[in-house]
Amino acid sequence: MNNLIECQQVSYHYNSGKLQTSVLEALNLSIAPGESIAILGQSGCGKSTLLNLLGGISQPSTGQVFLNNNNLGELSEDKITELRAQHLGFVYQFHHLLKDFSALDNVAMPLLIRGDNKQTALMSANKLLSKVGLQNRLDHRPAQLSGGERQRVAIARALITKPSCLLADEPTGNLDTKNAADIFKLMIELNQAQNSALVIVTHDEKIAQQMQRVLVLENGRLSEV
Repeated sequence: MNNLIECQQVSYHYNSGKLQTSVLEALNLSIAPGESIAILGQSGCGKSTLLNLLGGISQPSTGQVFLNNNNLGELSEDKITELRAQHLGFVYQFHHLLKDFSALDNVAMPLLIRGDNKQTALMSANKLLSKVGLQNRLDHRPAQLSGGERQRVAIARALITKPSCLLADEPTGNLDTKNAADIFKLMIELNQAQNSALVIVTHDEKIAQQMQRVLVLENGRLSEV
């Protein structure tokens, strides 16, 4: 298996009392190193659920998800967390930055958590923040940054470990048109520079059209456009 991430006959459902609700049905999906994929679909169709399955945050009801040839269903939570830290970066619609820390510290945090040298981590964070145009905002906390700036920090934080794949859940959905376009362009540029795969869940067809593959999630199933 040469794919970075692969789903084999993945289904997901949840129970509410005696009622079982199906979200995803027998999905097959492969993500190769370096490719870009957009996943479109109406609100509530299961796009975020699928992204959580790809990232090992949730486990499928049936089927298998592989990350770097590892079957996530056969691994402990600690091992999944380790693989996630090694191979994946996450960007969400809301930045989820640590409010009491500076932009520099927020971006350096994943490196510090995995045990990297503090000075080296801060230098790497400084360099990446400069790449995203925030060299003058290093010491600013999230409350002192605009929405677009906070999202740039979040993207830098997701990319600081040089992940094999970036998973983005509506990363521009909370931004105005100009900031959304700038953030998407930035993600593409950094993605290509690091040759990592990029998977974006979005409602924006203009964004989807710029990706190598476009998938539509409807009635629990994926189809390629």
